[in-house]
Amino acid sequence: MSFSANLGFLWADRPLPEAIRAAKAAGFDAVECHWPYDVPTEAVTAALQETGLRMLGLNTRRGDVAGGENGLSALPGREEDARAAIDEAIAYAVTINTPNIHVMAGFTEGRDAHETFVENLRYACEKAAPYGITILIEPLNRYDAPGYFLTTTDQALAVIADVGASNLKLMFDCYHVQLMEGDLTHRIEALLPSIGHIQFASVPDRGAPDHGEVNYTHIFSIIARLGYDAPLGAEYKPGGDTDATLSWMNDA
Repeated sequence: MSFSANLGFLWADRPLPEAIRAAKAAGFDAVECHWPYDVPTEAVTAALQETGLRMLGLNTRRGDVAGGENGLSALPGREEDARAAIDEAIAYAVTINTPNIHVMAGFTEGRDAHETFVENLRYACEKAAPYGITILIEPLNRYDAPGYFLTTTDQALAVIADVGASNLKLMFDCYHVQLMEGDLTHRIEALLPSIGHIQFASVPDRGAPDHGEVNYTHIFSIIARLGYDAPLGAEYKPGGDTDATLSWMNDA
């Protein structure tokens, strides 16, 4: 197995370039992040080139975080802001050679929200395609993100079908899917053709994957048996020093 360090949570107390270097020193095969936009692309590129790691993915901006926003692309009436965030993410991703962008839906509901999300995703996929970038959508659980538009893999598949773009895929976060749906083994097996990236964390505390209700030794073996060989994203909250939480990686 190969693993990607999600630097939104791991080494989050360090500047992004230093977190990239820490991930390399710890033995990760790649990195990913949440919102890198306040860090100059030159500094990120330098750290990636120095370490030989690739930044696998980043998110579109959430919007007015202080006002409670968590994504823009499913919000009716916010299309201009959503597409500006998409354009910004693509430009940043192209500069640092990142192949995946998670387009965040936001807090909303209803059919109008679905149609808005579909149209904004069509825009994102069309804009991203010339650069070989895959657009990802991720269901979030109702406990951590109550009111988020996208909550289940079935809903995500319906959105993907309506968009109809070959470069739109599912971000399968084992943590969120377990909390909302369970049955991870069968869900991974059934959804693999639609999956663009896999992430993981313990359930229910979102800590390192060495405890909790999910047996990740089993899950990792299933993923390997299915032939999925891209790095798996370690998106967990270390609750302290990240380096002290990495024994799971040696076991894996």
